[in-house]
Amino acid sequence: MATLTLRATGRAAPDEVWRRYAEPARWPTWSPQIRAVRVSGERIAPGQRGEVVSLLGVRARFAVEAVDETARTWSWRVRVGPLRLRLHHEVHPAPGGAGTLLRITGPAAAVTAYALPARWALSRLVRP
Repeated sequence: MATLTLRATGRAAPDEVWRRYAEPARWPTWSPQIRAVRVSGERIAPGQRGEVVSLLGVRARFAVEAVDETARTWSWRVRVGPLRLRLHHEVHPAPGGAGTLLRITGPAAAVTAYALPARWALSRLVRP
């Protein structure tokens, strides 16, 4: 197992960045690798399950493990076939806007492969 931590800062307000995370319908607007999200509910919540569809049509099932609206943190597990990743997200105020942190844990090859699209998505997440 490997763990990689990515960070990004931008001029978007922390509350807006959190809304972009907390509302799965908004994920494709800032995460270019996501084509669609299928989930019940308008906001992430512990125990919530759903599916993300990538631009290539790959379907990843997910389960939200924890959400702390006050601290603006959340964690989820994502599964594609036998491959499993755990992702932990944080949003915090930063000079001039917001910062975000993503910690990815899983098989080293999968963590490495996901790092590039994740970096791109995080940079878009914190843009105004």
